[in-house]
Amino acid sequence: MPYRSKFKNEETELLFSAILSLETKEDCYRFFEDVCTAGELQAIAQRFRIAKFLSENLTYQEIEKRIPTSTATISRIKRSLKYGADGYKNAIEKLNRRDKNPSNEK
Repeated sequence: MPYRSKFKNEETELLFSAILSLETKEDCYRFFEDVCTAGELQAIAQRFRIAKFLSENLTYQEIEKRIPTSTATISRIKRSLKYGADGYKNAIEKLNRRDKNPSNEK
C-alpha cells in the first residue's frame, strides 16, 4: 500500500522536489542554510543523529553522554522509529548501505 502523508500539499511537493534535485553536500549546505535558521538545522541534525544511535541500540544514558539532549527528545524519536512513517529507518538504512559502498557519496 502506498504511503499517504498527512503533510502532502503543493508547498511540500515543491520543497521535496527541490531537495531531491540537490546533487552534492555543498548543494545541501547552501540550500538548508538559506531555508533554516542555524537552530532549526542543528535540531534536525541532532534528531537524526539520535535516531541513528537508537538504531544502533545505544541506551538513553549513552546518547545523553554524546549529545546534549533530554530524555524527552530521545523518547519522542524512539516513538517515531517504532510508530512513525519509517522516514528515519529508511534514511538510516540507505545511509548504512552507502557507508558500505562509499564510492556512491557525492
